Amino acid sequence: MNTTVDLEVKRRPLVTGNQTFESISDIVCKPVEATPPKWWHIALLGSITLLALLMSMIGYLVWEGIGVWGLNNPVGWGWAIVNFVFWVGIGHAGTLISAILFLFRQKWRTSINRFAEAMTVFAVICALVFPGIHVGRIWMAYFMFPIPNSMAMWPNFRSALLWDVFAVGTYFTVSLLFWYVGLLPDLATLRDRAKTKTKKIVYGLFALGWRGSSRQWHHYEKAYMILAAIATPLVLSVHSIVSFDFATSQLPGWHTTIFPPYFVAGAVFSGFAMVLTLLLIARQIFNMKELVTMRHLENMCKFILATGMMVGYAYAMEFFMAWYSGNPYEQFAFTNRAFGNYAWAYWIMVSCNVLSPQFFWFKRFRNNIKLMWVISIFVNIGMWFERFVITVTSLSRDFLPSSWGYYSPTFVDVCTFIGSFGLFFTLFLLFLKFLPMVAISEVKGVMPEANPHHKEAH
Repeated sequence: MNTTVDLEVKRRPLVTGNQTFESISDIVCKPVEATPPKWWHIALLGSITLLALLMSMIGYLVWEGIGVWGLNNPVGWGWAIVNFVFWVGIGHAGTLISAILFLFRQKWRTSINRFAEAMTVFAVICALVFPGIHVGRIWMAYFMFPIPNSMAMWPNFRSALLWDVFAVGTYFTVSLLFWYVGLLPDLATLRDRAKTKTKKIVYGLFALGWRGSSRQWHHYEKAYMILAAIATPLVLSVHSIVSFDFATSQLPGWHTTIFPPYFVAGAVFSGFAMVLTLLLIARQIFNMKELVTMRHLENMCKFILATGMMVGYAYAMEFFMAWYSGNPYEQFAFTNRAFGNYAWAYWIMVSCNVLSPQFFWFKRFRNNIKLMWVISIFVNIGMWFERFVITVTSLSRDFLPSSWGYYSPTFVDVCTFIGSFGLFFTLFLLFLKFLPMVAISEVKGVMPEANPHHKEAH
């Protein structure tokens, strides 16, 4: 028992600065209650501009058709699929941090879970844009759903692309519910602190009559636990199903059983990197250093290092299996990735995803905020290139040399991808202004004062 206490004392605290329950509420609610600063308006204007760019590119695509993209024969999948897989991967860290770490009773998740959950919801919204537009005839998108129609057309339930519709849709629904249920106590706090009638009504409406009674807490904890249990297998299933878009084909470089775990590890890897990228900025701007401590950041760096090693192992195993199988098509596909026309993309991927996280082996680098932020940017860049390399290199060099081609994105491809960041950051900036970015009730729950025997211990 004493050994456990000693370890807890030596470990970095989860909340610093001698905070009280009241000061925690003040720190978290201040960005919501205060007048938005000038930088917020400028950032929101920039994000809305990029969002308008996305909408205009989608409108142009609907008007002209997918010929405005850089697709050719044989590269029939391009940036739309790459961006879809990228955004779905970004959305994985939120559910992992919230659900899995909650089930394993990891208290360090409390200051970052709300932030990550919001990022999950917004990233999945961005991801859902691309399946909707890459089908070409968007007005026929209802064919994907098993609803009766006059032409007796029914979805092919053996198609991995249809699995995506149900998997990502389920993941989004559960993530949204999980996020909203966790918000209820904090929405009630904002309602009780509100100084205008409008805010009281709006926050009170969404707080669903929360009063903080023991009965409500009992039902809340049970619902939160059930949603966490449902969300946990979704972390594994969603990106596994996304990988089946590739793995169920016969194309060299795609037809491999390592894709499901490889995609899941890569999704968690990129998701944690994006959380770290945005969290470091928000932590500095909103003065949350007492709540989002170096212990939180260091643990996230360790996760990035671990999943980065898994991704690097998967890269090596792909080459090994191509060599060991003796299949000349597989051997050529992977040799072409490393030394062919897209070698520049492959080595950017390896440098960002495998080499850059190695700095996190050293504690002084895990405590260096600037380096941490730069590495998280590199990881995000590398993970986008990973999806590009997987998609394009295999398609551009298939079984028939006579049909080989080189894929280059068009202006519309690039603007659509940039515009998707506008959608993401618009939603994210609105979240920072109108909702608490840190779970107030959960942070209070890990403070020593929350322990009923705290005074006795002292």
